[in-house]
Amino acid sequence: MFFRAAWSLALRKGGPGIRQMHSPGSAAHSKEKMPPYTNYHAQRSYPMPDEPFCTELTAEQRALKEKEKGSWTQLSHDEKVALYRLQFHETFAEMNRRSNEWKTVMGCVFFFFGFTALMIWWQRIYVFPQKPVTLTDEWKARQLQRVLDMKGNPVQGLASRWDYEKKEWKK
Repeated sequence: MFFRAAWSLALRKGGPGIRQMHSPGSAAHSKEKMPPYTNYHAQRSYPMPDEPFCTELTAEQRALKEKEKGSWTQLSHDEKVALYRLQFHETFAEMNRRSNEWKTVMGCVFFFFGFTALMIWWQRIYVFPQKPVTLTDEWKARQLQRVLDMKGNPVQGLASRWDYEKKEWKK
């Protein structure tokens, strides 16, 4: 957890190898940001970002910021929430809530399982050759009967388990 906080701090400070944002009309190494973008970055391991979430305020928001400088007991609950939302993007409860990304991942997994099953089915029908004759049940039965007729390995093998008088397997 400490490593993540240190890494996010290093990224925010513009550590080595990090590209800085610049507007098309300014120099590439200036510290100015383009208007719609900010360096706002809050996460559970580093909950207090260096700058507020909203940097460009409307007239109502500026009036609320002026009212904030007075007594907080005069502020309503909605105004306090609005002030919080100017400073921070999410609460801890919103940061900690579960996402529904697992549904997308499982959907992709099942899609690729289905696609793979269709490919295997298609290959068995159109690509792979027919089974050889030696794998049919009829051929296997004839081969077993041939081994028994020749009395192959009568001491410990297959022929030792066959009763030749009753024509059935020994029990």
